[in-house]
Amino acid sequence: MSFSRSDRSLLARWWFTVDQSLLTSALFLFAIGLVVSLAASPAVADAKGLRPFQFVERHLLHALVGVVVMLAISLMEPRAIRRLALGVLLCAVTAMVVALIAGPELNGARRWISFGGMTLQPSEFAKPAFVVLAAWALSEHQQRPDMPGLHIAVGLAVIVVGALLLQPDIGQAVLITAALGALLVLAGLPLVWPFGAAVAGVALVSVAYLLIDYVQNRVNAFLSGEFVTGAQTERALRAFLEGGFWGRGPGAGTIKTDLADAHTDFIFAVIAEEYGIGACLGLVAIYAIIVTRLVIGGIAQADPAIRSALIGLAVIVGLQASVHMAVNVGLLPATGMTLPLISAGGSSMLAISATLGMGLALSRRRPQASRLKRTAFATKAAIQD
Repeated sequence: MSFSRSDRSLLARWWFTVDQSLLTSALFLFAIGLVVSLAASPAVADAKGLRPFQFVERHLLHALVGVVVMLAISLMEPRAIRRLALGVLLCAVTAMVVALIAGPELNGARRWISFGGMTLQPSEFAKPAFVVLAAWALSEHQQRPDMPGLHIAVGLAVIVVGALLLQPDIGQAVLITAALGALLVLAGLPLVWPFGAAVAGVALVSVAYLLIDYVQNRVNAFLSGEFVTGAQTERALRAFLEGGFWGRGPGAGTIKTDLADAHTDFIFAVIAEEYGIGACLGLVAIYAIIVTRLVIGGIAQADPAIRSALIGLAVIVGLQASVHMAVNVGLLPATGMTLPLISAGGSSMLAISATLGMGLALSRRRPQASRLKRTAFATKAAIQD
């Protein structure tokens, strides 16, 4: 893509102000996801009695739509992003309630809604929308103490986390709580508030352990060490051992035929076996670049709402990727969390695309308010002289 600096079109202005390192890293992940899907998905499709490339075709479609979504959102201004987040959060929470009432039950959870032959997980879209709105509310509280921004942010978190607990989806609930804690720290509130968020996160896990059977079983197996010899985790660990540093080669892996969730929850293990630990480290580096660019983009912003939103989005993306990888190497019990832009799944793909689109939009370089004021002052002084 080539533009002249004198070109004042929307695309030209976007190209010269967007974080191109962040954009390139995101596009790399889309491409890597397609390559990995070709390796992991056919075996899963065959085991389910489907056409060999059915999941690959879906992944390609989701990736193409995801790229369009990301680029379209990246063209927006901060105010439009905030409005988009409000609309997305309202729709997501409403859909989560519908899922609880009329959604299909899978593995003891009601997290999805079905329409037109498609299945959607609304909670995936609630995460970035919550971060943007909570960041705005807390920044308003900083600037105008009379504005109940803190109560709005905490109230939104309670609504979203409450709906997640009813599904139940403990992993996503903890992710939202962690994002809230980070936003509270960035807002400069007394430490009692982020400490309270941390306590709430621990309480969520504790209550889930006591009341939800599958959570208790997974945690007990993890703490006792039984997960090493059980089901998918043991096979995932074996994939890292058999892949070594360079991997067995594209398509040469066998572990994917034994993993029911090879294309989703354990895609990192498939990468390890076929492409090696070196490829896994490269993937970690790409996620690190994305998180770092979001944080740097946030630090560079004068607007506290944009700054907090960008760092909050970095927490969402980085923590989700880290949890997925940790599960695959046996450092955490299974959570069902996908690897951003790599794992199969339309909801996750589109939600992460929207997240990165918001990050690209909010991190675009814009004239600082102070610089504009200085320019106006200098112009006025020159006229007077």
